[in-house]
Amino acid sequence: MKMRRIVSKQIEERKRKRGRLIAGIVMVAVMFFSVVGYSFMGRDGESNGEGLKLTYNNLEFIKENGLWITTLGNFKFSFRYSPTEVDKVSSLLNLLNTYSGKPLYFSANGPEAEIARNLFYQNQIAQRVQYACIEGEKCVNTDYPMKTCQDNFFIIKESDSNSTKVEQRQNCVFIEGKKEDLIKLTDSVLFKIIGIQ
Repeated sequence: MKMRRIVSKQIEERKRKRGRLIAGIVMVAVMFFSVVGYSFMGRDGESNGEGLKLTYNNLEFIKENGLWITTLGNFKFSFRYSPTEVDKVSSLLNLLNTYSGKPLYFSANGPEAEIARNLFYQNQIAQRVQYACIEGEKCVNTDYPMKTCQDNFFIIKESDSNSTKVEQRQNCVFIEGKKEDLIKLTDSVLFKIIGIQ
């Protein structure tokens, strides 16, 4: 049988105090580093531009979750690029009321999300969105319906050259540019349609 050493109450009390002191120091250190870490996270958000504000044509744009948000009347619009980051579209385009309560058709898969988000999903301006093929051109997906420029149709194409093109023919909007520029072009088309630029 092992005998326990007799320890005085004073020594026992000192050990308890030392243990509490160490635990307190550890907790203070954890809290300190948590605050420091949280403050660095906030700086990362600022470097992404989150919370930035911009006024353009008397509209306030705020950057949230990587999108520039603005409110116009009862509508809330969101864009990947601000109006100052895109070139103005010089072509005449149908304005927002042209799309009200009517279906929107798209020929592309990707950049059209900007238009669909703003005119349908976020604001319910258009009646619905759907992929389609333009009559007279080869269609990749035979399940898509054939549409003409009598319908509200956005034809978005990747260009082989460095040139960009935005053109309205009847109710068709043709957007053509390099793959990496298509979303920027689409935002500039939206700025024109909505009346921001």
